[in-house]
Amino acid sequence: MDLGIIGQAAGLFAVTNIDDLLVLALFFAQGAGHPGSTRRIVLGQYLGFTAILAVAVAAAFGATFLPASAIPYLGLLPLALGLKAAWAAWRDHREGNGDEEEKTGTGGPNYFEVAAVTFANGGDNIGVYVPVFTTAGTGGMSVYAAVFLVLVAVWCLEGKFFATRPVIAKALARWGHILLPLVLITIGLLILIQGGAFGL
Repeated sequence: MDLGIIGQAAGLFAVTNIDDLLVLALFFAQGAGHPGSTRRIVLGQYLGFTAILAVAVAAAFGATFLPASAIPYLGLLPLALGLKAAWAAWRDHREGNGDEEEKTGTGGPNYFEVAAVTFANGGDNIGVYVPVFTTAGTGGMSVYAAVFLVLVAVWCLEGKFFATRPVIAKALARWGHILLPLVLITIGLLILIQGGAFGL
């Protein structure tokens, strides 16, 4: 196995997914104290990224399941989830639900939410991956895919690491209910605006 292509794959993954670390840290902070939240977040991250990878591989082979014109509209997913999270945070604040009350249930993000945000946030990655996969050939594409899937686990570990550092954990516990909706809404709007959706 060529170490050069492994290094290229690792570099490409890091460059195209650096923003996912913040989102993952927010998800892990939101899931803190909720049983099974880590499993749901990791599963959602893998589902979302596997979907990105599947679309990119299919496009490299000439199949187009997701037209380029549809990619900007993926911004509607994080936008909707961000608005939903903002509504829930506002409702909980208005009803006076405390942190202890929130942590008694099986709350935290579900795998679908994480998968949807991962896929939507990585929609522009598809445009980067397709030409790389096409020129790499089948063997090289397999190496890229394997490295990417290993690095998804590393990203999850890093996200959880950041979310559990005492200073960061304290800040996220205090402000996470505001930051998560804000970040999701911002990601959604950026995807829509940068892609020119709705003539923006």
